[in-house]
Amino acid sequence: MVCSGIFSIGTALAQSPVTVTVDTRAPGQAVAGGFSGLSFEMKSVLPAANGTYFFSPSNRSLVALFQTLGIKNLRVGGNTADRPTIPVPGPADVDSLFAFAQAADVKVIYTLRLNHGELAAAVKMADYISQHYQSRLDCFAIGNEPNVFSTNYDAYIAEWKRYAAQITAPAHSPAAQFCGPSVSPGHETWAARFARDLAGSGQIAYISQHDYPGGDARKATDSAAARDKILSPAMQEHYAKFAANFAPAVLANGLAYRFEEANSFYDGGALDASDTFAAALWALDYQWWWAAHGMCGINFHTGDTVAARDMNKPCRYAAFWTSEQGYNVHPIGYGIKAFNLAGHGNLLPLTLTNADDINLTAYVVRGADKKLFVTLINREHNAGARAASVTLATPEKFTRGQIIILTAPDGNIAAKTGVTLGGAEIADDGSWTGSWKLIRPGMDGLFTVKIPAASASVIRLSPE
Repeated sequence: MVCSGIFSIGTALAQSPVTVTVDTRAPGQAVAGGFSGLSFEMKSVLPAANGTYFFSPSNRSLVALFQTLGIKNLRVGGNTADRPTIPVPGPADVDSLFAFAQAADVKVIYTLRLNHGELAAAVKMADYISQHYQSRLDCFAIGNEPNVFSTNYDAYIAEWKRYAAQITAPAHSPAAQFCGPSVSPGHETWAARFARDLAGSGQIAYISQHDYPGGDARKATDSAAARDKILSPAMQEHYAKFAANFAPAVLANGLAYRFEEANSFYDGGALDASDTFAAALWALDYQWWWAAHGMCGINFHTGDTVAARDMNKPCRYAAFWTSEQGYNVHPIGYGIKAFNLAGHGNLLPLTLTNADDINLTAYVVRGADKKLFVTLINREHNAGARAASVTLATPEKFTRGQIIILTAPDGNIAAKTGVTLGGAEIADDGSWTGSWKLIRPGMDGLFTVKIPAASASVIRLSPE
């Protein structure tokens, strides 16, 4: 569809004017190249009953899906990394994992068992991975959510240092890099202390923290309220408070930080919330908010099932589930894909003029090719939801525009199927045929686009 000013789809009860004023002369930090990641249970590294591996270069649908979604980081860990009833992966298992990583072009965060673990076994595995797969290794994590099995930080850090000292001994893997402390939400002060204690060691790739901002899925008994919660502007206030507990200490010590495990609600996700289109819009905004606040990446926890405490549960917050044809992408996967359409380049400062206080967020990146990528997320939903008429104001002239839209049937945030990006679904074989649509500036030389309620758009502006 081509038009001279407004590109629109769908309907809404009202339309509110919004102006995004971009300062192209003051580029900020770059979005980290390996920002987009997924997190899986360590159990998924082990072979199935028939001897086949999930993470295998022969799993072509999974390789294709990683590439389509833009995944660049693969973390294996979760509760099963420290669960004594789950075998510790051996060399053959790790060989398949890293062969997959090579095929999918990702780096791996590998969790070594700490709780119920054996130091000699951890050293042996770290040596094996370092010797054979250093180019695909991001870092080692020692233990998963240690606050669960060690309520005392001092005791934990002493044990962590004992493991790290042996792993990095001259006879083993002296160049090994680690992330940590990989604690659950509510224990961010451990991350701050970890940064202060180990910043000078030269062993820390970045500080890792877990986050589930929606809280406990078991308490999310009202699915409509849960969807409202993750799309509320109050979520960004929560992010700011959460970050304040550890990010300043991390950055002050010259380190980066990453959510090596995150999603909407913990304990497997909230039914009819984490698995809906609301989660797609939430995930898109979540990635952008943290990228704009200095984070180097997010690994969304996923899988067909997930370890919730000592149980295995269906993974409601999954990016995709296994299907007969490959992998069926869930709404949150579309949020990850939409982020990667624009998440390459330097963030630019912007001013949002929003007199009607519409529930909309905006992020702008300038790529190396000088193009602007504007992500607009309209979180308005349900009765009375308003579309936004968004004008993009820049000090430079852009003559060509394209738009791609993330939407669900009838703007229904409770939808679990029928989600499209660029007019197309992501197929189970990992392919995607979505397309950009041309938009043109108005008579004033500015681009104005309509963003329907409960949708998001990525706009690409070119100077030529």
